[in-house]
Amino acid sequence: MSDDAYQRKTAAFAAILAKQAAWPAAIVIAGDSIAPLVASARGALHAPLAVLALLVAAASAIVVLGLSALLAFDALLFRLMATHGDEMSGGAAVDDMLARMRLKPAPATPRPLDDRIAGTRRLLARQRIAFAVFVVAFLTAGFWMPR
Repeated sequence: MSDDAYQRKTAAFAAILAKQAAWPAAIVIAGDSIAPLVASARGALHAPLAVLALLVAAASAIVVLGLSALLAFDALLFRLMATHGDEMSGGAAVDDMLARMRLKPAPATPRPLDDRIAGTRRLLARQRIAFAVFVVAFLTAGFWMPR
């Protein structure tokens, strides 16, 4: 991959990650702030299933927010990589930063960009699963319970 293509690919992936970190977090914050009100208005707080659904919604909201924070951090790391001319120097810069922050030990050789993207996509998948659990629990607590 040419240096220009590497920088474009890395910067584009960083932009996607920034968006993917922001919108689920915003929906979860908004949803979790109104979930008890909606459930209470519909009389669902008297149903044990609704209370359990609210607890599941709150727990999955915490997971979504944590994963969104990790994705935002990864977006910043990919932006750092995009500022370097080639894949090796960008990967080395990220590995050096993570080692200095004591988050990961410095590897002997930097991982390829595709491996880093694959790892972040796994994190994205986890966030989407947690978000789906939140949506189902939110709807169960607030809208699918009888009055």
